[in-house]
Amino acid sequence: MDREFSNSLVSSSSLSTPLVEVAGDGNGTNPTNCHKSNLNKEIVLQEVKRQLWLAGPLISVSLLQYSLQLISVMFAGHLGELSLSGSSMATSFSSVTGFSLLAGMASALDTLCGQSYGAKQYHMLGILMQRAIIVLTIVSIPLAVIWANTGSILLLLGQDPDISREAGIYACFMIPSIFAYALLQPLTKFLQTQNIVFPMMITAGITALIHLPMCWVLVFKTSLGVRGAALANSLSYWINVLLLALYVKFSSSCAKTWNGFSKDALENIPSFVKLAIPSAVMVCLEMWSFEMMVLLSGLLPNPKLETSVLSVCLNTAGTVWMIPLGLSNAASTRVSNELGAGHSEAARLAVQVVLGMAVAEGILIGGVLIVIRNIWGFAYSNEIEVVRYVARMMPILAMSNFMDGLQCVLSGTIRGCGFQKIGAFVNLGSYYLVGFPCAVLFAFVLHIRGEGLWLGILCALLVQVLCLFAIVFSTKWDQEARKAKERVYDSTTLPVDLVS
Repeated sequence: MDREFSNSLVSSSSLSTPLVEVAGDGNGTNPTNCHKSNLNKEIVLQEVKRQLWLAGPLISVSLLQYSLQLISVMFAGHLGELSLSGSSMATSFSSVTGFSLLAGMASALDTLCGQSYGAKQYHMLGILMQRAIIVLTIVSIPLAVIWANTGSILLLLGQDPDISREAGIYACFMIPSIFAYALLQPLTKFLQTQNIVFPMMITAGITALIHLPMCWVLVFKTSLGVRGAALANSLSYWINVLLLALYVKFSSSCAKTWNGFSKDALENIPSFVKLAIPSAVMVCLEMWSFEMMVLLSGLLPNPKLETSVLSVCLNTAGTVWMIPLGLSNAASTRVSNELGAGHSEAARLAVQVVLGMAVAEGILIGGVLIVIRNIWGFAYSNEIEVVRYVARMMPILAMSNFMDGLQCVLSGTIRGCGFQKIGAFVNLGSYYLVGFPCAVLFAFVLHIRGEGLWLGILCALLVQVLCLFAIVFSTKWDQEARKAKERVYDSTTLPVDLVS
């Protein structure tokens, strides 16, 4: 679907135009002649429409892409408790040592591509995407070596030998996916920051539909077993990359932003890395803390049960987290586009609107998690002990989802502004000075076991939300709009006319 058609459906000529310019009644009426409260209401409603139009498809994209790993773990889980524990451990390990790092580095494009698009420096988006692909592909090489030694590394970390061996097998068949992910993330950010979201949703949907039968065949109809689940995951990531690459090359929506491969992508790589590193640290510190809960669960009594239950909870939390993640990506796009265009008040309004949406989402999803708590475990395991343990964890999960939704949209704002370095320090303090010690205290000293690990995460989320609130609401938006302009033109490598 072309971007022009998509934008027309939200009754706006451009998603990067100032809100006050589109708040009229569409009949030539000057908004300044309307009552102030009516004007404010219409401005807010317009922003809500814009964010919903972005967030809806982005939520779908996040859920569909995440479902690839989720489906693979589910199929592996029905081969037995050891297969569930091993595949879950491998998935957690791959997220800690690979996916989170690449996703974090690619999130630098939230700032760079988003603000370039808002400033109408369209040619820079393709160059920045290629620059990100080069860097992420190089980084993927040592990550693949680490994945090849997953089993040995887990043994050194004190994990159960059987689980470690199963996880090592699973991770080896996941290696092709790390290189696909190095291309997928920049492609996604390239399209997202242009507000081209429906093609991403369609390609992610096609990939998920292919993945489901492919996973079933490779797991149950071949001798691969748990290896088939990992291999299906790798193949599906490459299918998604191929579909998105074909769209970028042949779609008229990308005509201004994709001009083919350019040697300019090799320039200013240190400038990209300078923002990509704190971006990666910010994302990794948060994601690692969740994954470490699964690793710590392997040190509890009855590690197979604890690891299985914590993995189910982590996968569930990751699934519902895709909703605020979609809101977060919409917020980062709106904020970066508006700052790049110099519309500071529109950026401020975007933050206020997305926070309201996150609160509503958190209450709704939390209620659903509590309602389904007694049956949700059956989606992952037929073991009654696992199902009952999952039911006890779900209320804690509902509370953490609410807090996680708030921090997620605030983090999206941080990325849109280019505050990744500050965000990295916030996440370091929240998760590793507060959350991790609390988790160890609750689980191993007070003997609350898996519930204690998740309560530690809840403590970290509370501190993180309070810190991010303080940062966002003390932001001087006029000053950030000026900084965005400077950042855009500092990264420009071609002589173009400056467009305000």
